[in-house]
Amino acid sequence: MSYADQVFMQNIQEILDHGVWDTDQNVRPHWEDGTPAHTIKKFGIVNRYDLQKEFPILTLRRTYWKTAVDELLWIWQKKSNNVHDLNARIWDQWADETGSIGKAYGYQLAVKHHYPEGDMDQVDRVLYDLKHNPASRRILTNIYNFADLSEMHLYPCAYSMTFNVSGNVLNAEPSTPPMAPITRPCEEMIRLRSRGAAPDAAASPSTRRD
Repeated sequence: MSYADQVFMQNIQEILDHGVWDTDQNVRPHWEDGTPAHTIKKFGIVNRYDLQKEFPILTLRRTYWKTAVDELLWIWQKKSNNVHDLNARIWDQWADETGSIGKAYGYQLAVKHHYPEGDMDQVDRVLYDLKHNPASRRILTNIYNFADLSEMHLYPCAYSMTFNVSGNVLNAEPSTPPMAPITRPCEEMIRLRSRGAAPDAAASPSTRRD
């Protein structure tokens, strides 16, 4: 079991023990049969990983890590908001007839802003500061642009990334909505694991992206 697995299981147990269900609320995600995909959640759980020791990837259930890498490159390298630039199909339900997801994610990173050093988009600004201003405490990106929310087909989840150079070590901290939610399949998974049984990881909400 990896360290990421241990943290994942601890988080689930913490949420099950101390979390709050949203069954009294109208929620966006739904299961394939149309019923609401309610979650139990806890506010403000933070996980930290040392990439010098281990890459934080789950082994408890099948993880589509190649798809995750493809999505990261789609946003951060291609700076795209069009699903035609993405190999996976996970964003198709939010795309319009042209493949666009609106002014979200890669679109925001690609917008150029004016600085004393010249015009740069957010990614290029981070790279510039890491090279020229590594002591800065303001090396970050932010794609939660309130002015463009109405033109995003889905509001950003991982909306910010902060970078920090400490000595010769680069630290990165993503910011997402500070809720740690789980659904019924995760709840069942930890109970099966505690009994030594193998969980069925196939079940997942059809529109699950928080």
